[in-house]
Parts: sequence; C-alpha cells; structure tokens
Amino acid sequence: MTLPLDLIFEFLTFFFLVAVTLAVSNIIEYFSSQRRRLGQPSSAGRLSEQSLLKGWKISNPFLLWVQSSTSIGDSKERQKLVGELASAGFTHPAAPIWYVIFRFSMAIGLPLGLLLSRGLFGGQMKESWLIFWTLALCGVGLLAPSAFISRRASKRHAELEREFPDALDLMVVCVEAGLSLDAAFVRVGQEMKESHPRIGEEFARVSEELRAGRGLTDTLRAMGDRSDVNGVKSFAALVIQTEALGVSIAQTLRTYSVEMRETRFLKAEEKAMRIPVLMTIPLVMCILPVVVTAVMLPVSIDVIRNVIPALLGHHG
Repeated sequence: MTLPLDLIFEFLTFFFLVAVTLAVSNIIEYFSSQRRRLGQPSSAGRLSEQSLLKGWKISNPFLLWVQSSTSIGDSKERQKLVGELASAGFTHPAAPIWYVIFRFSMAIGLPLGLLLSRGLFGGQMKESWLIFWTLALCGVGLLAPSAFISRRASKRHAELEREFPDALDLMVVCVEAGLSLDAAFVRVGQEMKESHPRIGEEFARVSEELRAGRGLTDTLRAMGDRSDVNGVKSFAALVIQTEALGVSIAQTLRTYSVEMRETRFLKAEEKAMRIPVLMTIPLVMCILPVVVTAVMLPVSIDVIRNVIPALLGHHG
C-alpha cells in the first residue's frame, strides 16, 4: 500500500509544479502587457523592434537530420505542423523541428526520470506497476506539447478576434486620411505594437513582406492562414477583391468595419443570453438542495419524533 501512495504523491507534486509554472507565466504575461500599455520598455517590446522576417533556410546539420529522420520529413506532415505552430504564434522556420525534439525528449525523459527516482531513493516497484507508469508518462510526454500548442492557439485566436476591430478602425482612419494601403499597414503596425501586440505583429509582418517585394495577394493570404481567424481571412479576401476590381478601398474598409462592430455586438449579446441558462446549473445543483432540505427538515424531525413511535406502538 505504500508504493501507490508514493506514486500518487509524486504525480500530485509534478502537476502542482506544472500548475504553479503556468500561473507564474500568466502573471508575468499580465504584468508585461500592463507595461506595454503604459509605454514602458520590456523585453518583448525590444524583441518586437527586430525584423519579423527570418531566413527560411535551415543550415544546422543536427536539425536537418532530425527533420529528415522523423515524420516531418514528409512535406504534407511538415506543412500541417507548420500551420498549427503558426496559429499558436511560433513562426520560426525551425519551430517544427524543435517541437519534435521537445516532444520526444519529454516522452523519453519522463519515464527515465521515474526510473532514476526509483533507483536513487531505493524504492521497490512491481513489474506491472513499472510498465503501467512508464507507459503513462510516455503518453503524457507525447500529448502534453500538443495540448500546450492547442491551448496557446486558442488563446491567440481569442486575442486576435478581440484586437482586430480596433486595428481595422485605425486602418480606416489612416486610409481616409490619404495614406496608401502599404503605408496604412506600417502605421497601424507601429501604433498597435504596445496596446494590441498580436494584431500589431501581424500588420508589421505584412508591411515588411510588402517592402521585401512580396505581392499583396500572397501577403494577405499568408496573414489569414497564420492567424486562422475568420475575420482576418475575410478582411484579406475583401482587400484582394477590392484591389482587383479597382473599388474605393476606404469605403470598403468603412463598410467592413461597421459589419465587424455589429458582429462583435451580436457575439456579446449571444454570450449574455446564455447567462440565464448557465445559471440554472448552480441553482439546481447547489441552491435547490439546500432550500429543499431547509423546508423538509422540520417536517422530517416531527415525523421521526411523533409518527414513527406511534406506528411502532410506543406511547409518549
């Protein structure tokens, strides 16, 4: 009975450390966001001033060997992984390779850490338990990076959906003030860098790709694929069609900005309408049993004191 308790304690310690690490990272990100909004310099701000365009050629022999000897050697699998990592904000060319390295390191390192801890502390473990926990830790090591990427992608999508209408309004102002579309991307990217870092980074990347000579159509489509947000994809398609047809870009952006605000209001209204339905769950599960107990308790006490003795033939 001691061995399972030790393993349970170790797992609880491990998950506690993971939870503390995530909480500390969220707190650091919250305070860094406040510093950006207040205009104070931060490490993220200094890094954002660097060029967002990176060389796409990987020259490290070890990374090339990992790429060729794993599943990302297939172009379809690699492009799929690149899209998932880009949705989470990891756009470096070597990001898929480092993801595979980290995933396999965790899958091997966690079971190895279990075996080393058993050997160092002199614990004894049955072979069945050893096989079970080794396979369990291996599965955790394989699934944890994927879960982290999915969580980060969902969070990034929510931030982009929240920040994009403000960036679109500022772009409408810039275009109506006489700036060209390329200059508007540059201006919005600079202005949104502190208050809206996610969409500011995307607009800054678009402006740098346009200055590097990439076409507007390919650049906007790439931005829509990276963000994986319906609003940004619709914006990219709208600007491409507007440029192809020669329609006024200012009026088009103004109309789309109004539609985005209406969509944002409808989503907020939809969330508000779900509140009464969601409130029924705690009412039924938490409050209603307490009310029923408070109402029925005096009656139950009277039944126990008077009715049951009378039925049993006892007279007070």
